[in-house]
Amino acid sequence: MKLTVFLKKISCVCCLLLLSVTAMAQQESDSGITQEQQQEMQRFVDSINWQQGEIKLLDGAVTLNVGSEFYYLSPADAEKILVELWGNIPGAGSQSVGMIFPSDVSPYEQDSWASIIQYEEDGYVSDEDAADINYDELLGTMQDDTRESSKRRTERGYGTVELIGWASRPYYDSVNKKLHWAKEMRFDGSEAHTLNYNIRVLGRKGVLVLNFIAGMDQLDQINGSVDKVLRMAEFNQGDRYQDFDPDIDEIAAYGIGALVAGKVIAKTGLLAGLFILLKKFGIIGLVALAGLFGKFFKKKK
Repeated sequence: MKLTVFLKKISCVCCLLLLSVTAMAQQESDSGITQEQQQEMQRFVDSINWQQGEIKLLDGAVTLNVGSEFYYLSPADAEKILVELWGNIPGAGSQSVGMIFPSDVSPYEQDSWASIIQYEEDGYVSDEDAADINYDELLGTMQDDTRESSKRRTERGYGTVELIGWASRPYYDSVNKKLHWAKEMRFDGSEAHTLNYNIRVLGRKGVLVLNFIAGMDQLDQINGSVDKVLRMAEFNQGDRYQDFDPDIDEIAAYGIGALVAGKVIAKTGLLAGLFILLKKFGIIGLVALAGLFGKFFKKKK
């Protein structure tokens, strides 16, 4: 779908929302929407820069080739969606380098999904252990870690979180240096399970992180888009995985297994990372590990 068509769809969705609210206002005297509010909603739609084509990230280190099936939002526009539209606390997108959305579903719709893009410059991640990882054993370790993190959540007054299992088993493409997997999560107080779908693109000095915000009922839809998203992101010459120079470049203190586990295993053996969870219309949070402080916040339903 062309971007202009998508923008028209967003405007239509916005109009439908306004009509629905107006109809409700006619039935209930104590509710309604003013013309000023309608104009504000339209200004919000018009303020977003929906980008397609070749997009440079991280001072040119990464190129996104965004075709007609997707669009890219800058960090500033991603912050608008996360905070103003989806109801997160200010700063929710401050650590991102943007977001990717499908072009056939607007962010206003219940079945919308997105991928938040981040970058972790921890050094060159060795993939020597990739072929030897037992992902069933790793899952058990991750479930234990999640239970421990859940206890700390409870102590801070937050609901529990449970790692159900793999929604999609980890797969590492050793040729293109790309890793992807998905977890099925359950949060206390939510009947619907959360899909935590992850993509990692390995580079010379760090890892490009793409985390999907979606529900478990959207797994098939996300699976159908993963290959396209994987092909979309590439490190450029000089920053590619194969450009690594052991004489001058730093080596990360963890490998492929730790990327999947969601934690950094330092050379000292200490836990020094965060377990990232993303949930569609539920909790988006950073679960604290090894005593690190975690912040939790909810998206508006």
